[in-house]
Amino acid sequence: MNNRMRTTLLLAAMTVFLVFLGNLLGGRQGMIFALILAAGMNFFSYWFSDKIVLRMYRAHEVSADQAPEIYQIVQTLTQRAGLPMPRIFVIPKDAPNAFATGRNPEHAVVAVTKGLLQIMDRDEIMGVLAHELAHVKNRDILIGSIAATLAGAIMMIANMARWAAIFGRSGQGSGDSRGMGGIGMLLMSILAPFGAMVIQMAISRSREYLADATGAQFAGEPEGLARALEKLGAYSHRIPMNASPATAHMFIVNPLSGGNMMRLFSTHPPLEERIARLRGMRSGYQPPLSSDDPDSSVDRGRDEWDRLSR
Repeated sequence: MNNRMRTTLLLAAMTVFLVFLGNLLGGRQGMIFALILAAGMNFFSYWFSDKIVLRMYRAHEVSADQAPEIYQIVQTLTQRAGLPMPRIFVIPKDAPNAFATGRNPEHAVVAVTKGLLQIMDRDEIMGVLAHELAHVKNRDILIGSIAATLAGAIMMIANMARWAAIFGRSGQGSGDSRGMGGIGMLLMSILAPFGAMVIQMAISRSREYLADATGAQFAGEPEGLARALEKLGAYSHRIPMNASPATAHMFIVNPLSGGNMMRLFSTHPPLEERIARLRGMRSGYQPPLSSDDPDSSVDRGRDEWDRLSR
């Protein structure tokens, strides 16, 4: 099963999960409420998620005059990828990291932290930016926003179900079937956010592997991105980033530090595995300078990833 099909199935599972929770909370009316909530949150996320996250991290836009080297790298990569030129933002944080956002390639944004620009050489920066543009090409920025808003809706309804179970049915007798329903609702309200997190984690992890392979295609070789990931892994422990868990999946590496349990539930695959797979790719393939088929470069990146996965 390819990554696109897997992602579609996971998003569908999250939507069904949301509707099921709505039904548990309020029957048919609850299902309708859940669907309306999901549609409303996705509409809001589609149009405004990029503005919200850029403002959250106080990112400021830079022009070609202000950041000529970064602008030139992005321009080269977009020509190879067959993408329109995105807006470029710098986040005033010392922790090295980067993300892409926007509702489609025509309205994409690439953001890098000040710390990333300070510690990385040109090839490493190109690898990071190629990875982020791969997310743009693969439409991951929209998928990530939808997954995040669906997860948020599931958690919101789970909280409502929990309070309804505690206050609405707490007075029922232990032998009353409605009381058992209240217990079941309380249990589901606790398990639902965990299920949403697992689905969101599966979506994010599958997209990161594909973005690494496609990004290496755009950059022309995988070593720059591999070295960049090594540096990002080392510095993320030394310079923690004050980031929201709701946006952690957007970054090239998880900005949230933690122990083994945190890594187990991370939205990103292990850095060691990503680096090993990148270095297992054969170097020297020709990156596409242009493409009549907007998915051709993505398909080549996926073919490379499929070859390594066998």
